[in-house]
Amino acid sequence: MRKRVLFVSDHGDPLAKLGGKQAGGQNNYVKQLALALEKRGWQIDVVTHWCDETAPRVETFGKSCRVYRIKAGYKGFVSKNEMYSMLPAFYEELKQTLPLASYDLVHTHYWLSGLIGKKLKEEFGLPVIYTSHSLGWAKEKATGIRDERRMKAEEIILKTADQVLATTKSEKQLIQQHVDSPSPIKVIPIGVDQAFKVQGNRKHLRKRLGYAHPLFVFAGRLEETKGIYTLLKAFQLLVAKGDSSYNPRLVIAGGDAEAIDSVARLPLDEKLCYALEGIEDKVEFLGPKSQEELATLFNAATATVVPSFYESFGMVAAEAQACGSPVIASDVGGLKNVVRDGITGLLVETKNEIDLAIAMEVLAANNLLAERLSRQAIDVANQEFQWSSISAKIDAMYGVMMDERSNAFISNRLGQNIRRG
Repeated sequence: MRKRVLFVSDHGDPLAKLGGKQAGGQNNYVKQLALALEKRGWQIDVVTHWCDETAPRVETFGKSCRVYRIKAGYKGFVSKNEMYSMLPAFYEELKQTLPLASYDLVHTHYWLSGLIGKKLKEEFGLPVIYTSHSLGWAKEKATGIRDERRMKAEEIILKTADQVLATTKSEKQLIQQHVDSPSPIKVIPIGVDQAFKVQGNRKHLRKRLGYAHPLFVFAGRLEETKGIYTLLKAFQLLVAKGDSSYNPRLVIAGGDAEAIDSVARLPLDEKLCYALEGIEDKVEFLGPKSQEELATLFNAATATVVPSFYESFGMVAAEAQACGSPVIASDVGGLKNVVRDGITGLLVETKNEIDLAIAMEVLAANNLLAERLSRQAIDVANQEFQWSSISAKIDAMYGVMMDERSNAFISNRLGQNIRRG
């Protein structure tokens, strides 16, 4: 019999185009993990909010993985902040949509989904695995914004889930610092899509794409917490310091397609335009890109820059390293585990444009260092970020949980028979 697991990812549709609103690392993780587990004999169903009105209600990916989209009273984009109030409707519609008792396990993603998982455990007795993808305590440290509702919910989820799956040691440590007696925590990193691989000579590829000079790449949502403004300030400093023969370029992939002037390759947002003053001819905004397109950019890059204020893991950093791109990243959260300072890239102080500009200058000016980091990044990615080995660990974890559930069921039946006797 095929093993069945339900993924709950209410605000992260695995088939949404990456780089847009609420479409980033979590979406990609859910999709790639589902595909990898499918190869190990699991039937994966993913439930998510119906955020794209043009998408079908049910959609298949891989050979048999399925996405079920839930309206919960409203079909169309809803921000994460607004989605909390929709959870009761989401849960009721979920019960009407799927035969929930038929699943062996539930794997929830992010705290909103974690609350759904808690209800499924209480009502259907389903074992629940929880992956946070980010934590309220990390967000508070990075932004100064304290979300009491979220942190209280996360604490409850982290205590009641049967298994917590952290993606880095830093995430596990953060949970243990803030939660007394959390559920068992297992650390298993994130893998990268098979599209992210080395494509050949980096310098030749850069020239073929029209970049003869140092090239820096950013991929992600165009939000302040992703460090986009810190990056633009740092690039301003880098450009001001170099001479005319230096001429570095910055390529930015991500953001909503409708927020980018596709002809000028510049953003429409006034704040971003202001941050670009004086360097408009050296920066390109490409909008959201496919996995294959991102892989080509990472392969061509002198370095990929991940200046986030906080990251639970930092999938872009792993993807770039798999392509042989050195990564310059903020010394925060999971990035400290994904990027090995001086080995696969350089870690810099978060929100510090001067520190970031210095790191960019070092790699732009030192080809030997950049090439050494590139080779080492490939080696580390091949060892740590491959879905084949990661899915084997998660498959084993699922198997233990299924055995525990089966043993508990048998013990319960035996107890009932003894009492009847």
